[in-house]
Amino acid sequence: MSSPSRDVAQQMAEAASDWLASLAPDLLARANRPMTDPKREVWYYTPTDHEGLAMADLSVRQTQLAHRLLASGLSRPGYHRATLIMNLEAWQDAGAGWRVPRGSMRGVMHGQDPAMYFASVFGEPGARLWGWRFGGHHVSVHYTIVDGEVVSSTPNFFGANPHEAPLSDYQTLRPVAGEEDLARELLHSLDANQRAVAVISKAAPFDIVQSNRPTVVDGAVPHWITMVFNGRPGEPTEGNLDRMQEDLESRQATTDADREAARYSLVPKGLPGSQLSQSQRTIFEALLKEYSGRLPAPIAEAEHARLMSIASDLHFAWAGGLERKQPHYYRIQGPRVLIEYDCVQNNANHSHTVWRDPEGDFGRDLLAEHYAAAHYGTASRPPASS
Repeated sequence: MSSPSRDVAQQMAEAASDWLASLAPDLLARANRPMTDPKREVWYYTPTDHEGLAMADLSVRQTQLAHRLLASGLSRPGYHRATLIMNLEAWQDAGAGWRVPRGSMRGVMHGQDPAMYFASVFGEPGARLWGWRFGGHHVSVHYTIVDGEVVSSTPNFFGANPHEAPLSDYQTLRPVAGEEDLARELLHSLDANQRAVAVISKAAPFDIVQSNRPTVVDGAVPHWITMVFNGRPGEPTEGNLDRMQEDLESRQATTDADREAARYSLVPKGLPGSQLSQSQRTIFEALLKEYSGRLPAPIAEAEHARLMSIASDLHFAWAGGLERKQPHYYRIQGPRVLIEYDCVQNNANHSHTVWRDPEGDFGRDLLAEHYAAAHYGTASRPPASS
């Protein structure tokens, strides 16, 4: 009897195989890369070239098959949100006056284009080791499969720009509303002593602290993502980025102490789950489920059970304003868990959310064991002196 993870991995392999089979040789060479490709762990959440094949370069059927692959790695609500986020690009394009032709500036920044989302498959679908990713501005999904089992689903990134958009006088659209509202509900449920521990800074960092680093780095502070492809730096320039950061920080009167408070450390900051009341734990569980619930049901259930088993060791840290539409940030950190959320840019109307495994993003830990076993004939890692 196959496991739920195996069933999902099989669906992914079928979707990936069907997509690759639909591609002409020139497109296939761009879509299918070796599992050892070092760029497998390079990821972005900016409107730039994410490598692989852009939906803009595909036929309608090929795009449909690529979306089938994406959907195989998400729950139905997760897929709904991902496609909604992609189509926010059209809203941004309109807001910018449709000045940049869609698909232009390939290899650098390409403007706001719903078709500039990219898919890649690494290795042979269904092989002992393989993986895939789907990414573009504000969606980045990564999977690693080993021996027919899904071993990694991180990094998993959803963002939204705008974070909130009016649909009428009575309706607004908020693709990552749950991640915001439940965290704030938890914050407001805390008593004064709990809040004093949970709130680490009055000012929010201008972005998620780990940014798009391939690995989670101790001591990290946010950095603007710089894009370089084909030897050409992306835009905006570093000077512009520095001015943007200064503007965002000046609005909050950010101090050196605030920046230091937001710095990532291996020792988690904030309030541990062990100090939450039962009612507060219920809110915390619902918040965690907003992240695990992005995944296909069998994997989501297993991941959520794991999160609940370590909930007492997960720390909740908040920085920035306490109310809606004020710049704010939070992170949840514990054993093999890092969740980050920010809504600071564009007058606190531009959000980023990410779920990571500090030890096993991209299946790094299990792949290392596999390669070590293949080289040394044992499942253990190679000695440090080798």
